[in-house]
Amino acid sequence: MFAAIAFSIYLACCAGMLLYGLNCYVLVSLFRRKAEETRTRQLLTQEAWEKAHPPGVSAGLPKVTTQIPIYNEFNVAERVIHAVAAFDYPMHLHQIQVLDDSTDETRTLVDRVAAEFREKGIWIDVVRREIRTGYKAGALSDAMPDAHGEFIAIFDADFVPAPDFLRKLLPHFTTEKTGLVQARWDHLNREASLLTRAQCVGIDGHFGIEQGARCANRLFLNFNGTAGIWRRSAIQDAGGWTADTLTEDLDLSYRAQLRGWHLEYVPGVTVPAEIPETYSAFKGQQFRWAKGSIQTAIK
Repeated sequence: MFAAIAFSIYLACCAGMLLYGLNCYVLVSLFRRKAEETRTRQLLTQEAWEKAHPPGVSAGLPKVTTQIPIYNEFNVAERVIHAVAAFDYPMHLHQIQVLDDSTDETRTLVDRVAAEFREKGIWIDVVRREIRTGYKAGALSDAMPDAHGEFIAIFDADFVPAPDFLRKLLPHFTTEKTGLVQARWDHLNREASLLTRAQCVGIDGHFGIEQGARCANRLFLNFNGTAGIWRRSAIQDAGGWTADTLTEDLDLSYRAQLRGWHLEYVPGVTVPAEIPETYSAFKGQQFRWAKGSIQTAIK
Protein backbone atom coordinates (compact mmCIF):
# COMPACT_ATOMS: atom_id res chain seq x y z
CA MET A 1 0.00 0.00 0.00
CA PHE A 2 2.75 2.42 0.97
CA ALA A 3 4.71 1.59 -2.20
CA ALA A 4 1.67 2.31 -4.36
CA ILE A 5 1.13 5.71 -2.73
CA ALA A 6 4.81 6.61 -3.13
CA PHE A 7 4.74 5.54 -6.79
CA SER A 8 1.62 7.67 -7.40
CA ILE A 9 3.30 10.71 -5.85
CA TYR A 10 6.38 10.06 -7.98
CA LEU A 11 4.30 9.91 -11.17
CA ALA A 12 2.45 13.10 -10.24
CA CYS A 13 5.77 14.91 -9.72
CA CYS A 14 7.08 13.64 -13.05
CA ALA A 15 3.91 14.78 -14.81
CA GLY A 16 4.25 18.20 -13.25
CA MET A 17 7.88 18.51 -14.38
CA LEU A 18 6.89 17.36 -17.86
CA LEU A 19 4.22 20.05 -18.12
CA TYR A 20 6.64 22.69 -16.83
CA GLY A 21 9.25 21.66 -19.38
CA LEU A 22 6.73 21.70 -22.22
CA ASN A 23 5.62 25.17 -21.13
CA CYS A 24 9.22 26.38 -21.44
CA TYR A 25 9.41 25.02 -25.00
CA VAL A 26 6.12 26.72 -25.87
CA LEU A 27 7.39 30.06 -24.57
CA VAL A 28 10.62 29.72 -26.55
CA SER A 29 8.60 28.97 -29.69
CA LEU A 30 6.33 31.98 -29.10
CA PHE A 31 9.34 34.19 -28.49
CA ARG A 32 11.10 33.14 -31.69
CA ARG A 33 7.94 33.64 -33.73
CA LYS A 34 7.44 37.34 -32.94
CA ALA A 35 10.62 38.61 -31.29
CA GLU A 36 11.93 40.54 -34.31
CA GLU A 37 8.52 41.99 -35.14
CA THR A 38 8.09 43.27 -31.58
CA ARG A 39 11.61 44.70 -31.47
CA THR A 40 11.06 46.60 -34.71
CA ARG A 41 7.71 47.95 -33.52
CA GLN A 42 9.19 49.20 -30.26
CA LEU A 43 12.16 50.84 -32.01
CA LEU A 44 9.86 52.72 -34.39
CA THR A 45 7.69 53.81 -31.46
CA GLN A 46 10.75 55.11 -29.61
CA GLU A 47 12.04 57.02 -32.65
CA ALA A 48 8.68 58.66 -33.32
CA TRP A 49 8.34 59.75 -29.69
CA GLU A 50 11.85 61.23 -29.59
CA LYS A 51 11.13 63.30 -32.70
CA ALA A 52 7.94 64.62 -31.14
CA HIS A 53 9.58 65.27 -27.73
CA PRO A 54 13.20 66.36 -28.25
CA PRO A 55 15.40 66.80 -25.15
CA GLY A 56 14.90 70.14 -23.43
CA VAL A 57 11.32 70.57 -24.63
CA SER A 58 8.64 69.97 -21.99
CA ALA A 59 5.55 70.73 -24.08
CA GLY A 60 3.28 67.72 -24.31
CA LEU A 61 5.11 65.68 -21.70
CA PRO A 62 3.00 64.08 -18.94
CA LYS A 63 3.55 64.56 -15.23
CA VAL A 64 5.30 61.58 -13.62
CA THR A 65 5.68 60.50 -10.00
CA THR A 66 8.56 58.18 -9.13
CA GLN A 67 8.04 56.19 -5.94
CA ILE A 68 10.95 54.62 -4.04
CA PRO A 69 9.83 52.28 -1.23
CA ILE A 70 12.58 51.96 1.40
CA TYR A 71 12.84 49.98 4.62
CA ASN A 72 16.11 50.03 6.58
CA GLU A 73 18.28 50.04 3.46
CA PHE A 74 21.03 52.42 4.51
CA ASN A 75 23.65 51.07 2.11
CA VAL A 76 21.63 51.64 -1.06
CA ALA A 77 19.08 54.37 -0.24
CA GLU A 78 21.25 57.32 -1.24
CA ARG A 79 22.33 55.68 -4.49
CA VAL A 80 18.80 55.11 -5.79
CA ILE A 81 17.65 58.62 -4.83
CA HIS A 82 20.62 60.12 -6.68
CA ALA A 83 19.85 57.99 -9.74
CA VAL A 84 16.19 59.03 -9.84
CA ALA A 85 17.02 62.70 -9.19
CA ALA A 86 19.31 62.60 -12.25
CA PHE A 87 16.48 61.70 -14.65
CA ASP A 88 16.53 63.63 -17.92
CA TYR A 89 13.03 64.99 -17.46
CA PRO A 90 11.65 68.48 -16.69
CA MET A 91 11.88 69.02 -12.93
CA HIS A 92 8.43 70.61 -12.69
CA LEU A 93 6.89 67.49 -14.27
CA HIS A 94 8.73 64.92 -12.16
CA GLN A 95 7.81 64.30 -8.55
CA ILE A 96 9.95 61.98 -6.43
CA GLN A 97 8.30 60.24 -3.48
CA VAL A 98 10.59 58.43 -1.06
CA LEU A 99 8.31 56.05 0.84
CA ASP A 100 10.48 55.62 3.92
CA ASP A 101 9.25 53.07 6.46
CA SER A 102 12.72 52.77 8.01
CA THR A 103 13.28 52.45 11.75
CA ASP A 104 17.07 52.90 11.73
CA GLU A 105 19.62 55.50 10.62
CA THR A 106 18.26 55.32 7.06
CA ARG A 107 15.67 57.93 8.12
CA THR A 108 18.36 60.53 8.84
CA LEU A 109 20.15 59.74 5.58
CA VAL A 110 16.96 60.07 3.52
CA ASP A 111 16.07 63.41 5.14
CA ARG A 112 19.56 64.79 4.45
CA VAL A 113 19.65 63.70 0.81
CA ALA A 114 16.10 64.95 0.17
CA ALA A 115 16.92 68.35 1.68
CA GLU A 116 20.00 68.66 -0.54
CA PHE A 117 17.98 67.99 -3.67
CA ARG A 118 15.19 70.38 -2.67
CA GLU A 119 17.78 73.15 -2.47
CA LYS A 120 18.64 72.37 -6.11
CA GLY A 121 15.02 72.77 -7.14
CA ILE A 122 14.19 69.07 -7.45
CA TRP A 123 10.64 68.08 -6.49
CA ILE A 124 11.14 65.44 -3.81
CA ASP A 125 8.88 64.41 -0.93
CA VAL A 126 9.54 62.01 1.93
CA VAL A 127 6.44 60.02 2.92
CA ARG A 128 6.39 58.27 6.30
CA ARG A 129 3.78 56.29 8.22
CA GLU A 130 3.26 55.79 11.93
CA ILE A 131 2.46 52.10 11.47
CA ARG A 132 3.96 49.93 8.71
CA THR A 133 0.67 48.31 7.76
CA GLY A 134 0.75 46.23 4.59
CA TYR A 135 4.51 46.63 4.14
CA LYS A 136 5.44 47.68 0.57
CA ALA A 137 1.87 47.45 -0.74
CA GLY A 138 0.67 49.57 2.16
CA ALA A 139 3.35 52.19 1.53
CA LEU A 140 2.46 52.43 -2.17
CA SER A 141 -1.25 52.66 -1.40
CA ASP A 142 -0.85 55.30 1.31
CA ALA A 143 1.30 57.49 -0.93
CA MET A 144 -1.12 57.55 -3.86
CA PRO A 145 -3.30 60.48 -2.63
CA ASP A 146 -0.20 62.72 -2.57
CA ALA A 147 1.15 61.51 -5.92
CA HIS A 148 0.63 64.15 -8.61
CA GLY A 149 1.70 62.15 -11.65
CA GLU A 150 -0.46 60.76 -14.41
CA PHE A 151 2.14 57.98 -14.53
CA ILE A 152 3.75 56.23 -11.55
CA ALA A 153 7.30 54.84 -11.84
CA ILE A 154 8.44 52.45 -9.09
CA PHE A 155 11.95 51.40 -8.01
CA ASP A 156 13.09 49.20 -5.17
CA ALA A 157 16.03 50.61 -3.24
CA ASP A 158 18.67 48.34 -4.79
CA PHE A 159 17.95 49.43 -8.39
CA VAL A 160 19.93 52.04 -10.31
CA PRO A 161 17.98 53.42 -13.30
CA ALA A 162 19.70 55.39 -16.05
CA PRO A 163 18.96 59.11 -16.58
CA ASP A 164 16.94 58.40 -19.75
CA PHE A 165 14.65 55.83 -18.09
CA LEU A 166 11.44 57.88 -18.34
CA ARG A 167 12.15 59.00 -21.88
CA LYS A 168 12.78 55.39 -22.93
CA LEU A 169 9.66 53.86 -21.37
CA LEU A 170 6.97 56.55 -21.68
CA PRO A 171 6.81 56.24 -25.51
CA HIS A 172 5.39 52.74 -25.15
CA PHE A 173 2.13 53.90 -23.63
CA THR A 174 0.81 53.83 -27.17
CA THR A 175 -2.89 53.45 -26.34
CA GLU A 176 -5.20 54.60 -23.56
CA LYS A 177 -5.48 50.96 -22.45
CA THR A 178 -1.74 50.48 -21.94
CA GLY A 179 -1.62 50.26 -18.16
CA LEU A 180 2.04 49.39 -17.53
CA VAL A 181 5.39 49.41 -19.27
CA GLN A 182 8.00 47.12 -17.69
CA ALA A 183 11.76 47.34 -18.25
CA ARG A 184 14.25 44.47 -18.08
CA TRP A 185 16.33 43.74 -14.99
CA ASP A 186 20.11 43.68 -15.19
CA HIS A 187 22.61 42.81 -12.45
CA LEU A 188 25.26 44.85 -10.66
CA ASN A 189 26.83 41.88 -8.86
CA ARG A 190 26.49 39.09 -11.41
CA GLU A 191 30.06 37.85 -10.87
CA ALA A 192 30.09 38.10 -7.07
CA SER A 193 29.76 34.33 -6.52
CA LEU A 194 28.49 31.07 -7.96
CA LEU A 195 25.16 31.77 -6.24
CA THR A 196 24.70 35.13 -7.97
CA ARG A 197 25.66 33.68 -11.35
CA ALA A 198 23.14 30.87 -10.89
CA GLN A 199 20.40 33.36 -10.00
CA CYS A 200 21.18 35.38 -13.10
CA VAL A 201 20.51 32.35 -15.30
CA GLY A 202 16.95 32.09 -14.00
CA ILE A 203 16.25 35.83 -13.96
CA ASP A 204 17.68 36.34 -17.44
CA GLY A 205 15.55 33.47 -18.73
CA HIS A 206 12.45 35.09 -17.28
CA PHE A 207 13.20 38.51 -18.77
CA GLY A 208 14.95 37.32 -21.92
CA ILE A 209 12.35 34.78 -23.04
CA GLU A 210 9.23 34.52 -20.89
CA GLN A 211 8.26 38.18 -20.59
CA GLY A 212 9.10 38.86 -24.23
CA ALA A 213 7.06 35.88 -25.44
CA ARG A 214 4.03 36.86 -23.37
CA CYS A 215 4.12 40.50 -24.44
CA ALA A 216 4.62 39.77 -28.14
CA ASN A 217 1.73 37.30 -28.18
CA ARG A 218 -0.64 39.41 -26.07
CA LEU A 219 -0.63 36.91 -23.20
CA PHE A 220 -0.85 37.86 -19.53
CA LEU A 221 2.46 39.02 -18.08
CA ASN A 222 3.38 40.37 -14.67
CA PHE A 223 4.78 43.58 -13.28
CA ASN A 224 8.04 42.66 -11.57
CA GLY A 225 7.57 45.03 -8.65
CA THR A 226 10.15 47.56 -9.77
CA ALA A 227 11.70 49.17 -12.87
CA GLY A 228 8.34 49.84 -14.48
CA ILE A 229 5.84 52.65 -15.02
CA TRP A 230 2.13 52.34 -14.27
CA ARG A 231 -0.64 54.49 -15.66
CA ARG A 232 -2.28 55.88 -12.53
CA SER A 233 -5.80 55.27 -13.83
CA ALA A 234 -4.96 51.57 -14.39
CA ILE A 235 -3.94 51.16 -10.75
CA GLN A 236 -7.13 52.83 -9.60
CA ASP A 237 -9.39 50.93 -12.01
CA ALA A 238 -7.91 47.60 -10.90
CA GLY A 239 -8.66 48.34 -7.25
CA GLY A 240 -5.32 49.79 -6.13
CA TRP A 241 -2.52 48.18 -4.17
CA THR A 242 -3.59 45.46 -1.73
CA ALA A 243 -1.55 43.63 0.90
CA ASP A 244 -3.45 40.34 1.10
CA THR A 245 -0.66 38.52 -0.81
CA LEU A 246 3.14 38.63 -0.55
CA THR A 247 3.39 39.54 -4.24
CA GLU A 248 1.35 42.72 -4.55
CA ASP A 249 2.95 43.37 -7.94
CA LEU A 250 1.75 40.07 -9.44
CA ASP A 251 -1.67 40.55 -7.87
CA LEU A 252 -2.19 44.03 -9.32
CA SER A 253 -0.88 42.89 -12.72
CA TYR A 254 -3.53 40.22 -13.09
CA ARG A 255 -6.35 42.34 -11.68
CA ALA A 256 -5.49 45.06 -14.21
CA GLN A 257 -5.35 42.65 -17.14
CA LEU A 258 -8.63 41.06 -16.12
CA ARG A 259 -10.06 44.58 -16.34
CA GLY A 260 -8.86 44.88 -19.94
CA TRP A 261 -5.56 46.75 -19.47
CA HIS A 262 -2.56 45.87 -21.62
CA LEU A 263 0.90 45.45 -20.06
CA GLU A 264 3.89 46.15 -22.30
CA TYR A 265 7.41 44.81 -21.83
CA VAL A 266 10.44 46.60 -23.31
CA PRO A 267 13.56 44.38 -23.15
CA GLY A 268 15.71 47.07 -24.77
CA VAL A 269 15.58 49.16 -21.58
CA THR A 270 17.57 47.62 -18.73
CA VAL A 271 17.83 48.64 -15.08
CA PRO A 272 20.63 47.07 -13.02
CA ALA A 273 20.19 45.97 -9.42
CA GLU A 274 21.86 43.88 -6.77
CA ILE A 275 20.71 40.30 -6.28
CA PRO A 276 21.05 38.34 -3.00
CA GLU A 277 24.64 37.28 -2.29
CA THR A 278 23.93 35.03 0.70
CA TYR A 279 21.96 31.81 0.71
CA SER A 280 19.73 32.96 3.56
CA ALA A 281 18.73 36.13 1.68
CA PHE A 282 18.15 34.13 -1.51
CA LYS A 283 16.04 31.56 0.32
CA GLY A 284 13.91 34.30 1.90
CA GLN A 285 13.35 35.95 -1.47
CA GLN A 286 12.34 32.69 -3.14
CA PHE A 287 9.97 31.88 -0.28
CA ARG A 288 8.19 35.22 -0.68
CA TRP A 289 7.93 34.83 -4.46
CA ALA A 290 6.66 31.24 -4.25
CA LYS A 291 4.16 31.85 -1.46
CA GLY A 292 2.96 35.12 -3.02
CA SER A 293 2.42 33.45 -6.41
CA ILE A 294 0.30 30.72 -4.85
CA GLN A 295 -1.67 33.30 -2.83
CA THR A 296 -2.33 35.29 -6.00
CA ALA A 297 -3.40 32.19 -7.94
CA ILE A 298 -5.88 31.28 -5.20
CA LYS A 299 -7.17 34.86 -5.07
